[in-house]
Formats: sequence, C-alpha cells, structure tokens
Amino acid sequence: MRSLETLTSWHSDWSGLRVAVLGMGVTGFAAADTLVELGASVTVVAERVDDERRTILGVLGVPIVDAVADELPAALTEAEVVVASPGLRPDHPWLVAARDRGIAVWGDIELAWRVRDKVAAAEWILVTGTNGKTTTTQLTAHMLREAGLRVAPVGNIGTPVLDAVRDPGGFDVLVVELSSFQLHALAEGGAGALWPHSAAVLNIDDDHLDWHGSADAYRAAKAKVYTNARVAAVYNVEDPVTMGMVEEADVVEGCRAIGFSLGTPGPSDLGLVEDVLVDRAFLDARHSRALELASLADLEPAGLRSPHMTRNVLAAAALARGFGVEPIHVRDAIRSFRLDRHRTELIAVQGGVRFVDDSKATNPHAAEGSLSAFDRVVWIVGGLFKGADVGPLVERHARRIVAAVAIGVDRAPVREAFARHAPGIPLVEVDTADTGAVMRLALEAAAEHAAPGVTVLLAPAAASMDQFSNYAERGDRFAEAVRERGAHGDDGSSLPRG
Repeated sequence: MRSLETLTSWHSDWSGLRVAVLGMGVTGFAAADTLVELGASVTVVAERVDDERRTILGVLGVPIVDAVADELPAALTEAEVVVASPGLRPDHPWLVAARDRGIAVWGDIELAWRVRDKVAAAEWILVTGTNGKTTTTQLTAHMLREAGLRVAPVGNIGTPVLDAVRDPGGFDVLVVELSSFQLHALAEGGAGALWPHSAAVLNIDDDHLDWHGSADAYRAAKAKVYTNARVAAVYNVEDPVTMGMVEEADVVEGCRAIGFSLGTPGPSDLGLVEDVLVDRAFLDARHSRALELASLADLEPAGLRSPHMTRNVLAAAALARGFGVEPIHVRDAIRSFRLDRHRTELIAVQGGVRFVDDSKATNPHAAEGSLSAFDRVVWIVGGLFKGADVGPLVERHARRIVAAVAIGVDRAPVREAFARHAPGIPLVEVDTADTGAVMRLALEAAAEHAAPGVTVLLAPAAASMDQFSNYAERGDRFAEAVRERGAHGDDGSSLPRG
C-alpha cells in the first residue's frame, strides 16, 4: 500500500489508488469525478443516487454499490482511502468499519486541499460559525472581487471546493464556508492538514448536537478552523467562546487575532464608532487612529443594517482587510452587495404590516438575530429543533413578541417554551399534514394579531425537513401565501418585493 503522505499535489501519482466514495450528494459527486480524473480506482457506496448522477458515473466507468447503513460492502473494506460525505455521522457503520480497519477517512475538503495546485494554488480563507456563514462568505468574496482579485465563494455555501480547484481559469483566493461536519473530518496534522491564509468563527451556539453528540464536540469541530492559520484569526469579541478558540488555536507564528464587535474597537479590532464601521487592526497607527470603512447608512440598501448582519459585514471586512483589500473597495462592495433570498427578506408590506422571510434561521441562534431586528413581531416558529432548546429565545424576546404561530410536526418544544417563559403571549398551533396549507393557515392565524407597525416574521429557529424539502421551499411557500393574501385584498395594499 502506498504512502498517502506523498499525495500532496494534483501532480502526485494517484493512479490506481483504491477509493470508496461514501454518499452521492453534491460533494460526493465532485469527489468521485475528481478522483476519476486523477486516475484513481473509484467505487461509490451510497444509499441513494439520483438518476442523473447514476448515468454520469456510468459514463465515467465508476461502479455504484447500492447499500444501506448496516451493510458492509467489499469495496469499502478493500479501499485504501474512504472519502465520506459530510452528512455521515462519525458513528455511521461505514465510517466505524473503515477506522477499525485502519483505512484513511478523508472529507472532500482534505481532498481538495491536497490537489489544490491543478491550475494555480489559490489562497484559502475559511469561514465558519453557527450562523451567518453564507452571508459572510459571500461578502468576503465580494470585497475581494471589488479589489480586482479572482475569487470564488465555495464549500458549504453550495459550490464544492473541488469544482473551483479544477476550474481551468484558476483563482487567486477561495473563500471557503465550512460546516461543523466538514470541520470534524479535517486532519489537524500531516499531509492533509490545511494551512489557510486566514480563518473566522463568527459565533457559537448549540447546534447539530444530535450529529456531534455533545456541545463540546460541536465546539471542538468549529475550533479546528483556526488550525495553521497564517495571517489572521478573526473572532467575535462579543462571543467569549470564539475568543477562547483563538486563544487556544495552534496557529502559525505571526498570525494575528483580529476581533470584531458592534462596540468601539480596540487596537486590533474592527467595530463601530457612532454610525461608522472602522478598522483599528490593519493600519500602522492603530493605537491612535482608525480607518473608516463604511457607514450604517451604506448597509441599509443591502439589508445589512440589523445587528447580526452588521457583525457579518465586520467579520468579512476583517478577512478582506487581512488580505490587503483597501477601505474604498470594502465600502464599494458593501454598497453593491445584495443578500440571498430567505435571509430577513422583506416580502411585502400589507396594511402597514411587514412580512419578512428569514426561513434560513434554522436554529435558535439564527432566529435570535432576526427577532432582534424588529420591535413588534408575530413570530412563525417551529420545525425540527435537532436537540436545541428554544426556551431561552422565547424568554429573551418575550417583550417584542405580540403573538406566536407554531408550525411543524412536533410543536411541543414551542408550546413548552411559551408555557414556561411567556404564558401570557397568544400561541396558535397550525395542526395540518398538508404541506401546501401550512403557510396559508399560519398567515390566517398571524392576521388575528398583526396590526400596523407589526412584523410577521418567519424565523422558525428549526430545520424544515419535517414538512418541506428545505428552508428555501419553506420560505417560498411563505412568500406565496403572503402575496396571495395581498392579491385578494385581505388586509389592504401590498408592496411585494423579492
């Protein structure tokens, strides 16, 4: 068996390497496709493979083993390397079997790092956190692009890193969004370890505890993003967990800890002075001066003015400034940026009531940000809580919640949270198995409590897969129901957006 320590380049000898790719989602397919191009001997082991990918894999000559979790295909036990989908839990029988046999288990990120020099070895900037990863990744890339750099936002954001590595045009920088699943799989030493230019942890709250097994394990996975960072380790001054991660990180000598917050920044931080975003980290006279980056008014048109979005902007600015992007390019990028859909997206104003879609708030920490952005809210909440406790969120925001509408198959956590922390707030439960009717019924319930100046906010604080295919479908159904009410003149004029 060859030494895997020699496989550190696209131009290494990958021929004949026996690889089992476990799972055939977006990242699994990118891994299989890449490995075939490298000349490896690839077998796919998956519980489900869609028809299009099955056809393409057939053309590539990749055998597919259709297996369930409790089966142990020979292709897996005979592999020299296993490349696992980030969705497979650490205790999945296939991964346990591989580790027990001494077979190396990689994620797609490690594979991409090893072969990153196919065209040009771009610098990597890493972004993680419980919430705000995608927006911050996009913002950072937008700022770098504004400065004239060739950049791609990749990873958990939707585009596999392996696709960018193989892009014939090449890139100067990859801004890589990493989930806790992907980080869990990263090697911390040896040939597969990443050496990023910079890295950021935006915030930490309990999430995916069912996958990781504990809050400590989840946080340990997130902390790995800082390992071997060379220039900047960006953290949230207002989140002591991220500060602790930076303090304990094994970074390259000379790497700087750069904080961001909504307060007045210290000499190595970015923050706010009145209504101006400023940089006191990346200038020589940082002990006595600050550089103006943008104003809060610049954030307004892009929907970035809320506290949690402003933090994302500051984190992105820290990463961009660490790469040498000038303040004027940071400002111009902020002014031209637009959020993706389903992130505090204003759908309509009807009869003085705002309808906002933040379906991307798939855990309590994300919903915290959107609830904080509005003074009076009818809150549509519920779905799959994945072990997270919604109670503290209800307790903190009870003063701004006019009423709540619980959706989802399991509404007990919402019911219990309001009974414990806000028994006087009206709570309506939408009890239906008809996915198509959920949002219509939710809006009917919300309308009973909405008045001019109130925001009807879809910020479920939970995953969507109990009733919808994903958070995007959930948000789309909400928007459709809002517009349908406006079209029928149910409560006044409408100004649809989105």
